[in-house]
Amino acid sequence: MTMTRNDDIRVRYAPSPTGKQHIGGARTALFNWAYARRHGGKFLLRIEDTDEGRSTREYETAILEGLAWLGLDWDEGPDIGGPHGPYRQSERYARYTEMAQLLEAKGAAYRCFCTTERLDQLREAQEKNKEKPAYDGKCRDLQPAERATRLAAGEPAVLRFKVPAGATSFTDLIRGEVVFQNKEVDDWVMVRADGTPIYNFAVVCDDVDMRITHVLRGEEHLTNTPKQILLYQALGLAFPTFGHLPLMLGTDGKKLSKRTGDTALQDYRDKGYPKKAIVNFLCLQGWALDGKTEVFGIDELVRNFDPTQVSKAGAVFDLDKFRWLAGEYLRKEPLEELFEHCAPYLVASGRVGREELVTRRAWLLQALALEKDRLHIYSELPERLTWAFAEDRAVVYSEAALINVRKQTDWKGTLSAYLEWLRPKLSDRVAKDALRDATKAWVAERKLKMPALFQPLRCALTGEAGGPDLFDSIELIGAERALVRLETALVRMA
Repeated sequence: MTMTRNDDIRVRYAPSPTGKQHIGGARTALFNWAYARRHGGKFLLRIEDTDEGRSTREYETAILEGLAWLGLDWDEGPDIGGPHGPYRQSERYARYTEMAQLLEAKGAAYRCFCTTERLDQLREAQEKNKEKPAYDGKCRDLQPAERATRLAAGEPAVLRFKVPAGATSFTDLIRGEVVFQNKEVDDWVMVRADGTPIYNFAVVCDDVDMRITHVLRGEEHLTNTPKQILLYQALGLAFPTFGHLPLMLGTDGKKLSKRTGDTALQDYRDKGYPKKAIVNFLCLQGWALDGKTEVFGIDELVRNFDPTQVSKAGAVFDLDKFRWLAGEYLRKEPLEELFEHCAPYLVASGRVGREELVTRRAWLLQALALEKDRLHIYSELPERLTWAFAEDRAVVYSEAALINVRKQTDWKGTLSAYLEWLRPKLSDRVAKDALRDATKAWVAERKLKMPALFQPLRCALTGEAGGPDLFDSIELIGAERALVRLETALVRMA
């Protein structure tokens, strides 16, 4: 049966603080948050930190900061509390013990004394016989007296869930009707011999206490669902409505990994992807606003998000599309705002000192304006401005720029003649628009095609095959530097 409470919608995101915030987890959090906000429900943040060897508060803080940076807020959580806490699993062990004892008393769970060695031998035998590895139920029907005697003697024992016969079904918001045959689910361990809970047990205890009504999570959890539903039923409780989001795939069609793209939210933030672009791109991982609009904000997500419209198929994490989307947002930013976002990368590159962000601000803003339309992410600016920061006698000429130069007949003669014509113009501080018009007239008078001058001129000034307007570039570096670059190019490009 599916939960039919009339309570407000209550959803949760429950990351493990064992590493950076996974980009797929960020999507899960975003979709849960949007669903709650659209329906006036509650979004909870819960920390699953029972892996004591790998969980740290530093990772927890980083996860919370990352979600807040995306623009998400939560109604209950480890940092703000709430009426259904604690919100860290490491602080809920007493509750897990209580629930375990209840299930054991009801006969829904039992103590298992099988050793690791026996279970390994069992698994090896099953694999040898090409059988599905599963617990064989050896301790399922032990007499109560024997169990009590062995426990009293201090024999280690795990607590297993007693899976009933039959089938488990539920209606998934995304996948529709899903049915699991219970015989495919072995009697799984709920609590280890040392008393620590296993994920599938702890998560149900938490969701029960926190009154979670809807569970939206990744497809990788689909096989956990029948175990969790059986727990709800053993407790005599209605279970939440489930929705399993499609996997995020690399362009190779496999689960997203470091080979096909960074997997952490922090990596994209640190590389300089605009925050709004990250949110927008995550929205497109399995869901669409209307099937045609690709650039939209978080407000549109909240107004329109419906988990029943999420695709069943894997969502391809296309980095080229991500970069394109990032560029769409970056170029919409006012120049001053964009400068503030790019400034840390200029400093980190070593091209600009922190004090120069103030003393050279006007020049840097002028440089940014020239390259803005070619940027996709904030961190690209230092590389895009390599030509502007270069030592004038050591501009690096790209191979593509040199190829374009060599295509021009007598490029050296043309550039030399133009340099002599240009000197007095620059000395007289001719405005760039007038200089551009006069240069075009100079080319026309000599019956040349524009590339005959502009290709060697661009290579000499910037070392690149393309880029900003040449006369904007001359204005940025100044007359003296421009002349030095042209004089040097006549020798170095020969």
